[in-house]
Amino acid sequence: MPEQSPTPKKRRRGRLFRFSAAFVVLLAVAGYLVVQYVTGGRGGPGCKVVSGKGDGQEFEFSQEQTMNAATIAAVGTGRGMPARAVTIALATAIQESQLVNITSGDRDSLGLFQQRPSQGWGTEKQIMDPTYAAGVFYEHLAKVDDYRKLPLTVAAQRVQRSGYPEAYAKHEPDATLLSAALTGQSAATLTCQGLPDTTVTTTGPDAVRAALVRDFGREVLKETGAEVTGGATTPKGTSASKSKAKSTATPSPSASATGGSSTVTLPVRSGSTKTGWQLAHWAVANSSVLHIDRVSYAGREWAAGSANDPWHSTGTKAAGGVRIQTEGPTGQ
Repeated sequence: MPEQSPTPKKRRRGRLFRFSAAFVVLLAVAGYLVVQYVTGGRGGPGCKVVSGKGDGQEFEFSQEQTMNAATIAAVGTGRGMPARAVTIALATAIQESQLVNITSGDRDSLGLFQQRPSQGWGTEKQIMDPTYAAGVFYEHLAKVDDYRKLPLTVAAQRVQRSGYPEAYAKHEPDATLLSAALTGQSAATLTCQGLPDTTVTTTGPDAVRAALVRDFGREVLKETGAEVTGGATTPKGTSASKSKAKSTATPSPSASATGGSSTVTLPVRSGSTKTGWQLAHWAVANSSVLHIDRVSYAGREWAAGSANDPWHSTGTKAAGGVRIQTEGPTGQ
């Protein structure tokens, strides 16, 4: 006998089961995408910033988010913007992109600040460059009268023209913690796991120097006291004219190599501890992509793989500025 066709009741149950299964799968996919969006697609938080006031406040986020935050702060200070401007920029980027350099948004919005090419913010390629995106944000912020005295959400809204103008305010506490660390106002308050990014093929001193110039601008190495002539650090006893003839490369802090690792030293002038801690925290924030193993400054040291441990004392009041130890250069 031919097999009987299912009853309407059974068919409804089958459709309901398939719909429920599809819905569960959809929720799982959505949950995964949300996690990838919030963490920057690099797994767990990986980094933590704590309050320098000892009040227990902290903020955890991914290595990618930390690196983007450090770029935003570096671009701001490189342009001579005050810490308040950096706080406004960070709160804006947290709201707009969760500090992830996203490739799409509302209409043609892109990047860390969800800037729109059609509104004159730059080309798609420019906006997707975090250094450019931060720079153009600061350009607009600097034109806002008395922005340092305005409530954060008002200052941010005058730049962004968002449809949700009150949204920036809720991120001010986290942005304030980040800004204090990444502008050097708080010492030894940023830590990261520093697990090496296996997708990166170029590391070592040259990569560190290039990243410094990318974020802070070429003047950063002069500001930290490096002897720069033409395009290279002038060794002691070498005339400036000879140095110019030898190199037109990116300005360089001093570097030394031991075994399979290299140490880049960024001299910091006496009394410039904020600059020193900004550079030290910047190095920690970039530790994954630059394969940085250790960062030391002012008698304190951070080591890769210790995101939950504070900067520990080295037992000495180290001089000589910020020391950045990297893996040996690769991919060169």
